[in-house]
Amino acid sequence: MKFSRKRRGLVALALSTMLVSGMTQTTFAAGSHDGGHGDKKSEKSEIGYPGKASATTRSITVEMYDTYYKPEKLEIKEGETVRFVVVNKGELVHEFNIGTPKSHAEHQPQMMEMMEKGVLEIDRIRHDKMQHGEGGMSHDHANSALLEPGQSAEIVWTFDTEAKLEFACNVPGHYQSGMVGPIKLNH
Repeated sequence: MKFSRKRRGLVALALSTMLVSGMTQTTFAAGSHDGGHGDKKSEKSEIGYPGKASATTRSITVEMYDTYYKPEKLEIKEGETVRFVVVNKGELVHEFNIGTPKSHAEHQPQMMEMMEKGVLEIDRIRHDKMQHGEGGMSHDHANSALLEPGQSAEIVWTFDTEAKLEFACNVPGHYQSGMVGPIKLNH
C-alpha cells in the first residue's frame, strides 16, 4: 500500500506521539503547566514581551500543517512588534510557540503531561479537563497559541531581545518531527 507524502508524515507523527507518550507515561509528576514562558501576559522576558496592537509594524500569517510550518523561518527586526495570525491547517492539534531552544526543551515535558492527563488529544483540546488557577494545567501564554484543526489565533509580540529564538510546536513528537523554525533577529 502506498501513502502520499502527507499521509506518511501523519502516520510517522502519530506513531512518534504514541511512542513518546508510552515511554514517558510515569516520568512526569503532576503540577502546573507554565511552559517556561511565564504565565503573566504582560511579563517581559528573555524572549521579548507581549506587544500592543497599536504598535505593530506588520502582520505575518503562519500556517501550521502536520509536520511543518509555512513560512519555515521568520526574519524580524530587533525591537519590532509583529502581529502573528496563526492558522492550524493540519489534522492534528498544533502549537505556535515563540521561545529559545532551552525553553522549548523545558516546555515539552509539560505538554506531555497534558497529553497523559487527557487534556490534549491528537486532534482536540479537552478544555473541560483543564484546571485553571494555581497548580492547574492550562495553556494561556502571550507567546503561544495551542489550536485544534481549523482554528486560528493572533499573537502580538515585541522582539526586544538578543536571545537565539525559534518558533515550535511542543505537542509530543511534533518538534522532533520537524515542527520548528528559526527566528532571525536583524539589528
